Amino acid sequence: MILIIIEGIGKKDTIKKYLGKGYEVMATGGHFRDLGERSLSVDIEDGYKPKYVISTKKKDLVKKLKEAAAKAEKVFIATDPDREGEAIGWHLAYILGIKPESNNRIEFNEITKTAVNKAIENPRSINIDLVNAQQARRILDRLVGYKISPVVSKKIKPKLSAGRVQSVTLKLVVLREREILNFKAEEYWDFAAILEKAKIKFSANLATGLDGKKIKLTSKAEADAVINGVKDAQYVVKEVRRSITKKHAPAPYMTSSMQQDALNKAGLSLKRCGMAAQELYQGVKMGEDGNVALVTYIRTDSVRVAPEAQYAAKDYIIAKFGKEFVPENFNFYKSKKSAQDAHEAIRPTNIEITPEVAKPYLNADQLKLYTLIYNRFMASQMSEATFNSVSVDINANGYGFRATGQTPIFAGWHAAYGKKGDGDEKEENKTLPEMNEADILNFIKLEYAQKFTKPPARYTEATLVKAMEDAGIGRPATYNPIIQNIAARFYTERDGKSIKPTELGFRVVDFLDKYFVDVMNVEFTANMEEKLDEIAYNGLDWVTVIDGMYKPLESYVTTATEAQDNSFKIETEVTDTPCSKCGLMMVVRTGRFGKFIACPGFPNCRNILPFDKPVGVCPKCGKDVYKRKSKKGRFFFGCSGYPDCDHASWDDPRGPQPAEGANTKPE
Repeated sequence: MILIIIEGIGKKDTIKKYLGKGYEVMATGGHFRDLGERSLSVDIEDGYKPKYVISTKKKDLVKKLKEAAAKAEKVFIATDPDREGEAIGWHLAYILGIKPESNNRIEFNEITKTAVNKAIENPRSINIDLVNAQQARRILDRLVGYKISPVVSKKIKPKLSAGRVQSVTLKLVVLREREILNFKAEEYWDFAAILEKAKIKFSANLATGLDGKKIKLTSKAEADAVINGVKDAQYVVKEVRRSITKKHAPAPYMTSSMQQDALNKAGLSLKRCGMAAQELYQGVKMGEDGNVALVTYIRTDSVRVAPEAQYAAKDYIIAKFGKEFVPENFNFYKSKKSAQDAHEAIRPTNIEITPEVAKPYLNADQLKLYTLIYNRFMASQMSEATFNSVSVDINANGYGFRATGQTPIFAGWHAAYGKKGDGDEKEENKTLPEMNEADILNFIKLEYAQKFTKPPARYTEATLVKAMEDAGIGRPATYNPIIQNIAARFYTERDGKSIKPTELGFRVVDFLDKYFVDVMNVEFTANMEEKLDEIAYNGLDWVTVIDGMYKPLESYVTTATEAQDNSFKIETEVTDTPCSKCGLMMVVRTGRFGKFIACPGFPNCRNILPFDKPVGVCPKCGKDVYKRKSKKGRFFFGCSGYPDCDHASWDDPRGPQPAEGANTKPE
């Protein structure tokens, strides 16, 4: 028996189907060996040597893995094809007694029969440089978190945390909010003439003033001056410029661009997008075919495409659209300088499985995401779209107006992706009448409106991912966890789809900016990512990298700890409610589900109350009744004496209120 050990449990059935008899597939379910949770677990004096322990929850699994490996003729480690997967593979080799330099490591970018079998035929050794890069990241994050978090907790509020990348991400959110708070709106006026020729009406925007220079109207007086200036004017065509415009197809998805489009075009949050992407990669049940993996590896920062995928796409495009929709040479896209480029772009594993073919087997989120991935990849392999573009300058008593239009000549990649599939919302597609120099146009009316500049928009999940990517902080696998983490710490909150910092978030950023300048420096954090890349791909010594950050960090911790600075402190809010169990005045705390009132005598006294005011009296025991939320998110009214008193009802003690819950008995 040959044993294949993978990470994700969801991939087991798909891989097993391709391998058949003689193979056993087991999964680690992610990490199983990591730095200990109850201590620093890094020996700073001994070259930052990590102290790894097996997770309590995974001890039985590790035992089963060892037993299976002992019986196997051969063991292949097939953890995910990224740094984290390489590190998990290294830990596997350690606990199973496999030498890292032996050829037991296999990897595949897509879960297809061809890819899996090819990987088995070409095993390699564990890439220790990739392992060291991941190990360095983990140790750096542990050092920063364990050294700074206690200081932040002491100087601001108990039980806070700080992180190497999460704190810089929070800073981006805070800086954007301060831009919004400090923004001063400026007045401007949209100004256009509605004109006509050959019974075709069109709009021409005010472009230049009497001096021939670009004009911007910033007051009603300026707008009135133009209105008076063009009164009774003839609108005469001054110049017509015609050209052929070509628009190249967008690159196939990498993780960040997929996440952004998933939110903007399909309404999928980072969490929903991540779940759907993982399921499409691992495989979904497709009738008699069993589990079929539909897309390639979904954590990538590369836009590279395998040649075999390009040839498959070419054949399909010719068959469906025609030869003219295939470029003379394959389209190639350049990945960003910071890209690891370890894997391909995200693409369908089988071009023949169109979204229409897959639809009966996918849930709503899977279908939305697969459609985006499929169409984006197809478009990326197609010819340019071409347009007739025209720009017309028009004179009216010395004022210049300009009309632009664009009409399609050849759809190219738009045939697969739609006219605005590239997200260019400013694209002009209006049709203009045929015009020539000296033509006199019919004047219909002027259209103008006072407007004011708007502050920059708050980040959404998608735009924050884009900002992190542009700044070079984090990596494809870390964007979502980081954004979720700062929310879970109550450093940020939601305003609809927007993310805004809380008062606590402001305090944390301001404190870290003052006392931990490097940790909060975006460029410093991005540079650290580059050094991790150098460890992974150029063999840079990981201990030297960690040492270069830790030594100044020690100095910052000492300075911040000794500083007699209470300006960042958030004082505990004391209520006027005495604890019914011990008499101490209860205080306001914040937990997973928001604010609540707790006894300050914790852990000796564990009495808690809802943050909201009571809405009535319990008919069973006479204690206060509060409005609460069940595990399923439904509102009900429960006794504060729970669990001693189990009174719960959907009926509001205050009488009829707007319905917020269901009409069944509370869970």
